[in-house]
Amino acid sequence: MQNITQTAAAFFEACETGKGWSACQQYCTPAATFSAQAEALAGISTLAQYTDWMKGLVQILPDARYELRLFATDEARDNVIAYGVFIGTHTGPGGPVPPTGKKVTADYVYVMHFTGDKISHLTKVWNSNISLQQLGWA
Repeated sequence: MQNITQTAAAFFEACETGKGWSACQQYCTPAATFSAQAEALAGISTLAQYTDWMKGLVQILPDARYELRLFATDEARDNVIAYGVFIGTHTGPGGPVPPTGKKVTADYVYVMHFTGDKISHLTKVWNSNISLQQLGWA
């Protein structure tokens, strides 16, 4: 049986590489929730919606990648935190405007809360406005 650190790492990799809910759901409770105080994610309230949103984003930014800067487990509170930098260039189809060729470099944090051995809630801390400006979308 995996511990929560291993589960969180596997989820993080699947989510950040755009695998979508079909690959991420095995690490989550069926009704896992999502929250973020980021305008770009307004209206997204489930982890299923968010992981599929990430899948779409990776298609718009086909060179998307992340640099993991911190990964830590707080077993007493059933949380795993990941701090990363997301990097990508808008060269793929989709998005609010035609491909801009502009690059985003965005700091973000995931706080993954566990119920048992599955993620039941994810909070994303991210300034979406700066990312949208970097991409030429705002």
